[in-house]
Amino acid sequence: MKHSKTVSAALACVLALGTVQTVQAADANKEKCYGVAKAGQNDCANLSGSHSCAGLAKTDGDPGEWKLVPKGECKPQGGLSHEEARARYKSQQKG
Repeated sequence: MKHSKTVSAALACVLALGTVQTVQAADANKEKCYGVAKAGQNDCANLSGSHSCAGLAKTDGDPGEWKLVPKGECKPQGGLSHEEARARYKSQQKG
């Protein structure tokens, strides 16, 4: 039974990943904004690779977690682009 729940959760994550990628590709008016997601409110996989599903952010404002926001709204919210978030993540790993 436990194995069945694990498989079901993994399948749900894969399906959610595909849905978010499709939505992002279909809506050119949105952009990924790193560092603005609240705990449990990220849209998909994080930069560290520790999870690949929406809703698994552990802390508010983690620079490795992202949300889709309307284009032009990321910076005003204090968010980071993918490149900025990756650079911050790499510098944190070195330090």
